Amino acid sequence: MSKKVSLTINGSRFDIELDEAFAHYLIKQMQEDFNTDGNNDAKTLLYAYVRRNAELFKQEVEMSKLLHKIETS
Repeated sequence: MSKKVSLTINGSRFDIELDEAFAHYLIKQMQEDFNTDGNNDAKTLLYAYVRRNAELFKQEVEMSKLLHKIETS
């Protein structure tokens, strides 16, 4: 089953259809970064992108440390 997720950036509304389970997760995450009921400018989008990639970077570093620890045990 799919669910539509929408976001407005610079006055343009973007709608995407996603798997319902992922859509619920994404909506929750988007509410932390965006005005999900109104307009968002490009700067807001850029900051959200950088924040999420910083989180991914930290996760990758932690996974690499754990993998190294497992391999050397």
